[in-house]
Amino acid sequence: MDFNASALLPVIVGLPLVGGVINGLFGKRFSRQVVYGIANTAVLASFLLAVMGFLSLRSAMDVTPDAAFRFDLYRWIAAGTYSFELSFLLDQLSSVMILVVTGVGFLVHLYSTSYMDEDPGYARYFAYLNLFIFSMLMLVLGKNLAMLFIGWEGVGACSYLLIGFWYKDMEKAEAGQKAFVVNRIGDIGFVVAIFLLLAYGNGSVDYDNLKLLFSDGVKALAHAPTITLICLLLFVGAAGKSAQIPLYVWLPDAMAGPTPVSALIHAATMVTAGVYMIARLNFLFALSPHAMTVVMMVGAATALMAASIGLVQNDIKKVLAYSTVSQLGFMFIGVGSGAFAAGVFHLFTHAFFKACLFLGAGAVIHALHHEQDIRKMGGLRKKLPVVHATFLISCIAIAGLPPFAGFFSKDAILAETVAFHPQVEKLEKYYESGFAREAETKAVSATIAAGKGLADVDRAAIGKHTAEIKNSYKESVEGLGKWRKIAFGMGLFAALMTAFYMFRLYFLTFSGEYRGDHHTWEHAHDSPWPMAAALGILAFLSAVVGLLGTPFNHGHWNKFFHWLDPVLARGTELVHGHLEPAMEYGLMGASVVVASTGVALAYSMYAKGPSEKGASLATSAAPVYNTLLNKYWVDELYFAAIIKPLRMVAQLLFQLIDRFLVDGLMVRGPGLALLGLSQIARLVQTGEVQTYLVGVVVGLAALTWYLI
Repeated sequence: MDFNASALLPVIVGLPLVGGVINGLFGKRFSRQVVYGIANTAVLASFLLAVMGFLSLRSAMDVTPDAAFRFDLYRWIAAGTYSFELSFLLDQLSSVMILVVTGVGFLVHLYSTSYMDEDPGYARYFAYLNLFIFSMLMLVLGKNLAMLFIGWEGVGACSYLLIGFWYKDMEKAEAGQKAFVVNRIGDIGFVVAIFLLLAYGNGSVDYDNLKLLFSDGVKALAHAPTITLICLLLFVGAAGKSAQIPLYVWLPDAMAGPTPVSALIHAATMVTAGVYMIARLNFLFALSPHAMTVVMMVGAATALMAASIGLVQNDIKKVLAYSTVSQLGFMFIGVGSGAFAAGVFHLFTHAFFKACLFLGAGAVIHALHHEQDIRKMGGLRKKLPVVHATFLISCIAIAGLPPFAGFFSKDAILAETVAFHPQVEKLEKYYESGFAREAETKAVSATIAAGKGLADVDRAAIGKHTAEIKNSYKESVEGLGKWRKIAFGMGLFAALMTAFYMFRLYFLTFSGEYRGDHHTWEHAHDSPWPMAAALGILAFLSAVVGLLGTPFNHGHWNKFFHWLDPVLARGTELVHGHLEPAMEYGLMGASVVVASTGVALAYSMYAKGPSEKGASLATSAAPVYNTLLNKYWVDELYFAAIIKPLRMVAQLLFQLIDRFLVDGLMVRGPGLALLGLSQIARLVQTGEVQTYLVGVVVGLAALTWYLI
């Protein structure tokens, strides 16, 4: 079983690649149905094999609790002490990810067969989708950071192609460029971190090797500043890919692509890559409470900021886009606070209800002939009963109301943020030999500096130095743990706003009376079966998958956390504490109250459509309303402070270096010089014999004068 399950891994990854290549090269020659069949079959087969791999891993865990399947394809790069293998790893974390990627990916493919049925670029579209799935599978199944980075760049390139799919529209093309450039900014930090890990890890960035390497407390303490730097640089990459402050600005503009693309990017694939990477390297981040605090607080700030922007947006896809940014912030609160399993659990549940919301929004837009302004909608539950039912279920799930999925995952993050407290005793035990080694080094150095020998080293001084180092470390770690209270408060407020803006969106879209064009209303119809099937499956999962994380004291009943324990236990035990059942259930109650309050406020203001209460509130708080409506003017600030100056410098360098120096002096210069000389030569090349004779005579006279 081990061998067979391992052999599945390259096939799971390769099938979408084959589908993408076939449709990309030959799709124009195929009918639509053939293209649809190739693309959907490739992803469906990959999903079925992923299920087989998951079941095989589950069986293997009955014998070995930390079982994992590995498949080494070949050595990709070998240079001195540096080596990279093209190899795959299926463990508890990657098994969850491939089920999400291929499962939700297939539903998006199925939905797209109806949504893109009239688009002439259907073959190119499905080729891009398949390649996107291939890249994401490379990212999550890679056994080392080099393979993760291949998939990381692959999803970045595919997102550029998909967001700018309708490239003849300049606005959409620029949105694709923006996503590409912003992600490259984050990737600079990621690449530098990989180089540092290569130097630190003796030329290998294999996960197993890194986990073994960082189990050495002496070496880890000696390189503690380097570890913190590596973690922060990795987070820069994660912030770019997973849209965190200040690199979140590309994600709302990613709405320029087809709506199924938005569902794929926002729900199950690209934007979750940063969360996955931090969870995968939990054993490294756990050694740097400073870096984890940065991750947690940036996540909290992003969740709060994006949620506040979502309160007033009127484009149905923009509301969902800022919702995604906010929910990603929650995930980073989780992994940043040491609640790695809770962060991954929210990634898991979010994939289903956010994909359902985006595909539901796409169905609404499709039915209303590309209308996206929710102020021109209303009453659509009568026309779109399937879309309405699935959208409502997903709204309840993301708002955090029981018993749907978002309640369990979001509550787990908030609850475990309260429980977050670096385990000082465990960290001290981990570093104990490192403390002693550092104290001994200081004592020996002081003795030698005093002109004495090693026999004169004061052993009492070593004990004193050890205690001092240990106490200093303990104070710094405990101080950082206090940030959790602030993160919890920010997360709770963001949860309130989430419930409000999602039900504002729901009521303005489906309740009240229709406020748009009546001709459009007459022709509106519910989704065809491929779209309805995808929506129904996602809505069902949004309702039930939360039960996998039923929080009975995080013990046997929490199947999801228990499943991830072999991968995440190391990091969790170093930085996470225990939450008493009474406190946990109290926090669950508070979470329900907060979510219910947000829904009630939305109902009171928008149950029958736009109300005077909402309009008067916007007028009375005009400065705040305009700030939120204009998204804090962040894009304008970036343009004025960064983009415009860089463009001016680029234009100056273009004119000076390219136009004047290269084109002018080096390319056109010699040609112009020869042309000038030829013009001078033409003055004497008249074709008249008399003129030539005069020239000869004048020349002879000049030569004679010179010689005499």
